[in-house]
Amino acid sequence: MSQPDSFSFDAIGVVRSCFKQKFGIPRQPGLVDVPGVIELYPDYAREEAVRGLDDFSHIWVLFLFHQAQREGWKATVRPPRLGGNERVGVFASRSMFRPNPIGLSVVKLASIECVPGSVRLHIRGGDLLDGTPVLDIKPYLPYADALPDARGGYAPASPEAVCEVLFTNRALEVIESYRERLPELRHTITALLQYDPRPAYQAGGVEQKAEFAMRLYDFDLKWRMEEEKALVYDLVPVEG
Repeated sequence: MSQPDSFSFDAIGVVRSCFKQKFGIPRQPGLVDVPGVIELYPDYAREEAVRGLDDFSHIWVLFLFHQAQREGWKATVRPPRLGGNERVGVFASRSMFRPNPIGLSVVKLASIECVPGSVRLHIRGGDLLDGTPVLDIKPYLPYADALPDARGGYAPASPEAVCEVLFTNRALEVIESYRERLPELRHTITALLQYDPRPAYQAGGVEQKAEFAMRLYDFDLKWRMEEEKALVYDLVPVEG
């Protein structure tokens, strides 16, 4: 069989989200109700291009795993839902390391903001890295896209929260200082850490009180694991 043709696409916009690094991003959309924005690029930022879209509660976002391209693709991967040790075929997974690093997420469409020369889609529940290139947007159709008889393979249901999330007084003080700008911050942190963002092969296999950090908004969120509880002990602003 001959090699198929290659194609090139132009991104239509970019994602703005609180997730600044891959580590800590929810493993699927809808798990954490965090806000985000899709900014359409000037050539596509036309009010008529999104006319009627606000009648839909959710949208499909096709995007590029732009930070995974240089790492290549793998024929088999280790899904977190299988503990990070058992391998399945890449096409039986949602891994970012694919022949074509294209992702697909369904997110809630909260509102659409249109001003001359600018179109911004405000979304919630995304699992999208800040700066992610958006290839296309399509409306979610409940009658066609929600199939109650579908089988979920090794991921038949949503994951359950596995960690209790606690905060030190220091962390609560910093969170309080962000209240005006980020009123949902404590809720967001709790929702993220309760699913234990550590790689599946690592969870439960590190020493007690091992420390971790992830970039969230414009600070480093720092926590440690203590007896299967996530203790948030600081939020450190990032310069620049």
